Amino acid sequence: MRISDLLRKETMILDLHSSSKSEVLDELIEKLDQANTLNDKKSFKQAILKREEQSTTGLGEGIAIPHAKTSAVKTPSIAFGRSQKGIDFEALDSQPSHLFFMIAASEGANNEHLATLSKLSTYLMDETFREHILKAQSIEEILDIIDLKEKEESEHDELTQENNQEQVFILGVTGCPTGIAHTFMAADALKKEAKERGYHIKVETNGSAGVKDKLTKEEIEKADGIIIAADTKIEMDRFHGKRIVIAPVSDGVRKPADLIDRSLSGNEPVYQGKELNEENQDSKGSNSFGASIYKHLMNGVSNMLPFVIGGGILIAISFIFETLFGKENFIRELLMTIGSENAFALFIPVLAAFIAMSIADRPGFAPGLIAGYMAFMNDSGFLGGLIAGFLAGYIALLVRRLLANFPQSLDGLRTILFTPVLTILFTGTLMYFLVSPLATVNVGLQEWLGNLGTSNMVILGIVLGAMMAIDMGGPVNKAAYTFGIAMLDAGNLGPQAAVMAAGMVPPLGIAIATTIWKHKFTKQQRESGKTNYILGASFITEGAIPFAAADPVRVITASVIGAAVAGGLTGLFQITLPAPHGGIFTMFLVNGTNFSYVGLYALAIIIGSFITAVIYGIIKQPLQEKN
Repeated sequence: MRISDLLRKETMILDLHSSSKSEVLDELIEKLDQANTLNDKKSFKQAILKREEQSTTGLGEGIAIPHAKTSAVKTPSIAFGRSQKGIDFEALDSQPSHLFFMIAASEGANNEHLATLSKLSTYLMDETFREHILKAQSIEEILDIIDLKEKEESEHDELTQENNQEQVFILGVTGCPTGIAHTFMAADALKKEAKERGYHIKVETNGSAGVKDKLTKEEIEKADGIIIAADTKIEMDRFHGKRIVIAPVSDGVRKPADLIDRSLSGNEPVYQGKELNEENQDSKGSNSFGASIYKHLMNGVSNMLPFVIGGGILIAISFIFETLFGKENFIRELLMTIGSENAFALFIPVLAAFIAMSIADRPGFAPGLIAGYMAFMNDSGFLGGLIAGFLAGYIALLVRRLLANFPQSLDGLRTILFTPVLTILFTGTLMYFLVSPLATVNVGLQEWLGNLGTSNMVILGIVLGAMMAIDMGGPVNKAAYTFGIAMLDAGNLGPQAAVMAAGMVPPLGIAIATTIWKHKFTKQQRESGKTNYILGASFITEGAIPFAAADPVRVITASVIGAAVAGGLTGLFQITLPAPHGGIFTMFLVNGTNFSYVGLYALAIIIGSFITAVIYGIIKQPLQEKN
């Protein structure tokens, strides 16, 4: 439906008399009623006010689009009003609104008002379009401006569609270990770059909530370029015979133009087989052996995290009940049974199983799970789980090769009998001889960390803090977090305290900087800064990534310094933390719920955050200078 189908002269007011939000609504509703487009003016006003209660329709930039869908509307219509002086409409940017479009949609309008609202919102984001409407001398001129805009946009959409059909169609797949931030940021960056070039793109996201916008067989067949920007396990068999770019998810965020260029170059290797063999490796090194090891490790870590976080926090809460009521109470026993005896007991076998599955697909899962369980039962800890996973995965690949020439008539037996028996036998045998020395190493590491003096713990905290901030969710960050979890499993609670404190600093520091140095940030950045208060407090370091991507040197420098200070202070204050995640929601658990230490822990985070904020705020380029 076109805007001109709904907006007519009799529903337009060139100069509003209103001076407040409520008066604007009344004046526009009265105009619609006078034009005989409403069945019940009172009911329509109630619907408009109910929509405003949900969230303001003052979009900012001087625009407001109040709307409602109700049976009180007889004929779907739009009322328009203009105020040169501006009216406070509780807009998102707190600025006066000048242009008002009230959309009235009937109950059976099939959501046409939403499509029109979306179209209007898009048009009104164009500053030139707004200026033309503000300067128009008559209602007729405003209608002409809107008609011309719709015509231009329609022609542009048709041209873009023709170009997309005739020229370029790109597919992307993104995924990161936690599936929270990098996954969707990489997808957005690829979409934005493709749109600027006039290309058509579809991106599948492998996030924490599952796969979204899954690619179809037909789309893969007709794609001109395919990009896999992921650090976790992706379903690869469907790309057999296609040229694909394989890169870390961070490249999707920071180098979308490069990935698109490579996907269309025709120089990328053709994907063959179920696994990434050497012929499929990226010539630039993004899929070197080291990168493959990291991908397999992150696949294990991402599947292990629910067990660690859920079980760890339940264990931590059990300590509260132990402090309050002693060891002999039912709730403490229940939480410890669920968290420690079951969830934590499973995380090492799950880690090993999913590492092995990432390497060898399904044949690696059973031997990985069994080897991981052997590592857990023999106290070889996190290190044992890592070795078990890689050992099981590569043994499964070896068994696959050994059975490659198996008689075709017995192929079913190879899959259900020989492969699992041999992989479990070989992996289990090797783990049988490895668990004792691995357990010795694990115990030795625990004792060494337990005997670290304050000065050494400060150094360890500084190193872990810097690692958490240097790539904000990337390989170095994940390595530090993985180490913290390993130490939790080993019974040393100090490193994880440093890791969590440092991980909270970058987003909190940026949030503070956007609050204090407002003139150095755009409106969108200031809004993102507010969100970073929540993300930082929740221990989601990735909230700082949009700022780091736009200004990497300044943001990373400030973040690393602040995070290193926070990590070092936790070592100086001898903070311990039994929870693997949770940010401020679990920080009261430090040092056995000792509130004096809780205060010191909060102080370490605040000091680190303000150091980041001050450094970034001072070295940040002013907007006018940047422009």
